[in-house]
Amino acid sequence: MDGVDQKPPAEAEAEAGAEPADPRAAKRAEREARAFILAPISGRLTVASLIVLVASVCAVAPFVLIVEASRLLLDGDPDAARRTALIAIAVLGVRGLLYSGSLLWTHFLDNRNQLTLRTMLAAKLTRVPLGWFTDRSSADVKKLLQDDVDALHVMVAHARLEFVAAMAVPGISLIYLFWVDWRLAIVLLLPLLGYSLALAKMMGSGYSEKMREYYAWERRGEAATVEFVDGIQVVRTFGQIGRAHKRFQESVDGFAAYFRAWTAPMTRIEAGAGVLLNPVFLMSVVLVAGLLLIGAGMPPLDLLPFLLLGPGLGATVLTVGFATQSLRQANAAAVRLRDLDTTAELDHLPTEQVDGEPGRVRFEDVHFAYRSDRDVLRGVTVELAPGTITALVGPSGSGKSTLARLLPRFFDVTRGRITIGGRDIRSIPAAELYRLVGFVFQDVRLLRDTVRANLTIADPDADDAAIERAARAAQIHERILELPRGYDSVIGEDAVLSGGEAQRLSIARALLADTPILVLDEATAFADPESEAAIQDALAHLVADRTVLVIAHRLHTITDVDRLVVLDEGRVVQEGTHRELVDVDGVYRRLWDANEAAVRDLADSEEVAR
Repeated sequence: MDGVDQKPPAEAEAEAGAEPADPRAAKRAEREARAFILAPISGRLTVASLIVLVASVCAVAPFVLIVEASRLLLDGDPDAARRTALIAIAVLGVRGLLYSGSLLWTHFLDNRNQLTLRTMLAAKLTRVPLGWFTDRSSADVKKLLQDDVDALHVMVAHARLEFVAAMAVPGISLIYLFWVDWRLAIVLLLPLLGYSLALAKMMGSGYSEKMREYYAWERRGEAATVEFVDGIQVVRTFGQIGRAHKRFQESVDGFAAYFRAWTAPMTRIEAGAGVLLNPVFLMSVVLVAGLLLIGAGMPPLDLLPFLLLGPGLGATVLTVGFATQSLRQANAAAVRLRDLDTTAELDHLPTEQVDGEPGRVRFEDVHFAYRSDRDVLRGVTVELAPGTITALVGPSGSGKSTLARLLPRFFDVTRGRITIGGRDIRSIPAAELYRLVGFVFQDVRLLRDTVRANLTIADPDADDAAIERAARAAQIHERILELPRGYDSVIGEDAVLSGGEAQRLSIARALLADTPILVLDEATAFADPESEAAIQDALAHLVADRTVLVIAHRLHTITDVDRLVVLDEGRVVQEGTHRELVDVDGVYRRLWDANEAAVRDLADSEEVAR
């Protein structure tokens, strides 16, 4: 989905920025997330892992057989040596068939699991509150459904098999080597232990926290990029290209500095420790120690299995290291997907049949909190009469937008209830609710689809005449005709709309929906003066004969509404008409005086500019 992504409310930002869970809680969350992802296929992955275990035995057996063939050759039995070598080749072939077959099977399981998971998550997104989307950018949603599901490929198709192979092959090899000569086996084990200690230091305490910070920087970079690219026309028009580019550059530079500071020490450790697993280094260690032991009486042929198996042990340890890194990323993705799966869904009460007045809306003792420790709304009781316009005003952070978003169920109330025609909105099926309540908000969301498809979301059966009437009423028809393919132009490909044009398109969409109740949240906030005038004309068509709840920060635009409701710190502190409220000392009078002063200052600055 493309469009202008709204920043989350302060409460949601605080929640998102909360301190991460302690390491034990994080590990527990990872275990639960892995169980959630792997539950449908866990049994089949276990069978595949057992097959790989057999394949691992078959991977070591040829080396053992080659050593035995060498012994037979030295003992003067070339026919037996030849037969043993052929058996080694056959076992190696069996190993290839077993391992490749199990890997093919897990890839098939991964494909099926990804399809099931994406289908389940897409269905989940239809049930979460709409507010879940306003707190996240389109890049966040895309990351969950595409990138995070893709990241699980390692966990499902590779991780378990590679870990079994990476543990079984060196384990079986070392058991055999200890049986051949325990002294030389210990010498070979020392470099492997040294690298393991270095790896533990690199991946030790704080790694999970660093990974969370890494993903936070990554999300900031994605958001800054989307903001910079999507807003390039606007910032160039108003001469703000430098400031927009500065935000983008700061995000890139911050991520680069963080990544450099995090990885530089690990790179130095890796560079030093990597020498310990170099095949030439391991062979040299084995050869030097073996020659010394041969001088002390070890049979020379006992050196052969160490020279054959020893250099390959380093590669298996490296496989564990790389798989661990990929698995950590998969675990992080699994946790995010599990969080989405456990996101609270909207409550649904039993369907009510109440003979209330259609179009009458009541907020009854409404309380709401984004987090349990802080109410944003406290005991709000407001009634919207059919066919009237009610405006919510108040200082920034007073809860206006939050209250407006409760009516179309972006969130559910914490306490109290909201009714339409006497029915609790939680008892109204979603499809019916959105036939009753329409909304036009600051943050316009448009699909990367044709203009026609964006307009007819609420009424897929609308004919061309109805679409054109709505577009004309919203003052956007002429602009659509200027696009390369008119109403069939694809937004984001054929057309890049300004903020005001996108807003008028959303108004046309609301006109087609033709809902009796309408919520408007500062619909002209991002429009230039020419677009604002067109939007105001479009809104005049939209609000006619509807029950309208409007949030306005520009008080001069709502002086003629039927009723004003003034909020302050989440409570209703005043109600009345503009004339009634401006004549008494109170919150509204102070807001109006500040509004008038701002208008005068703007007029003075324009006069000076002329």
